[in-house]
Amino acid sequence: MTSPPDHTSDVVVLGGGAAGLSLAHRLTGTGTATVTVVEPPDGPPRPAERTWCYWDQGTGDLDDAVTASWPVLRVHGADGREVTVDPAPLTYRMVRSTAFERLVHARLARSPGGRLLRATADTVRDVPGGAEIRCTLPGGHPLILRARRVFDSRPLRTLPPARTQLLQHFRGWFVRTPTERFDPAVADLMDFRVPQPAHGLAFGYVLPLAPDRALVEYTEFSRSALTTEAYETALGHYCTDVLGLGPLTVERTEQGGIPMTDARFPRRTGRAVFRIGTAGGATRPATGYTFAAVQRQSRAIAAALRDGHGTVPAPHGRRALAMDAILLRALDTGRIDGPDFFTDLFRRVPAERLLRFLDGATSLGEEWRIGLRTPVRPMLRTAVELPFLPRRSRTAAARNGENHR
Repeated sequence: MTSPPDHTSDVVVLGGGAAGLSLAHRLTGTGTATVTVVEPPDGPPRPAERTWCYWDQGTGDLDDAVTASWPVLRVHGADGREVTVDPAPLTYRMVRSTAFERLVHARLARSPGGRLLRATADTVRDVPGGAEIRCTLPGGHPLILRARRVFDSRPLRTLPPARTQLLQHFRGWFVRTPTERFDPAVADLMDFRVPQPAHGLAFGYVLPLAPDRALVEYTEFSRSALTTEAYETALGHYCTDVLGLGPLTVERTEQGGIPMTDARFPRRTGRAVFRIGTAGGATRPATGYTFAAVQRQSRAIAAALRDGHGTVPAPHGRRALAMDAILLRALDTGRIDGPDFFTDLFRRVPAERLLRFLDGATSLGEEWRIGLRTPVRPMLRTAVELPFLPRRSRTAAARNGENHR
């Protein structure tokens, strides 16, 4: 005999990260569905504060959660030469998870059909007319939820089989300097003036928050994460020997990992259960950027539900995923030099077009012209071999895939 539900909604969203909160934000904005967001209770299951970055133009309904933005981007090549670009009308933006939570939680509280629940989601299964979620409240009491549709943004325990599986992993310092050392108008997206690993690539990343404050990060694209000690050593070298910051105070740290893989992420795990966010394939395989794709998908899901459709659109197009699979394999095999590849793209492709390309928003003609700016022979060789490579399983290397991009 099935137990009666304790609460029923049109939609239950599992997980309070970027994907779950973004979908709740869009659904409450349309007002066409009652929404319950299930977030982990305070304690170890709840992730630490995170940073999400994306580029956008104009103003929008996320502005209250934007901590900082930069109209100018810079890339430093391994040879020390810099490329400074103005991607207008786009700007690069930072959102801190606590500010985003406040924004969405306030909207849920104002919405007649919105509800925020702190609980652990234990099981999700299809039932007639929708899905059932069995939860455990912080005090240990069980709770049963029912919904017409469930959108699950929780990280996967294992990644789907893939031909290439890299990890974008990083550690960052929020630093303060006694003198003004940063230009608040310029974000350093990639600084390749750091020692490169034997396999993969490494770069520094600087987001100024004020003339004397910035998020400074060390990032690698490789097969496995580093120890905390290794990250700290790399950050110390970058701040002292490359940036020449001198004395500084580390006010906070941030660390995470993002899967970079050509795996196929299923967007549906039941008749009424869908996956969103990194678990649903929203992370762009070749760059790790997730936040912008999550916004597009959330808007599309909200529009589909408003119009009575039950489909969940793919976060990225097939053409973009095919190009990313080729690039990942070329990086993994060492056929292309990662620092030179990314630096040359910024040198040779107009910045606004390149950022749209990284977001999957370019036309076939634009992508063809960008492709001609890449190392054609190794990319073609990789494209020819990809269909014959087996897909292999591997334990998920990153439990917090939405962190930082």
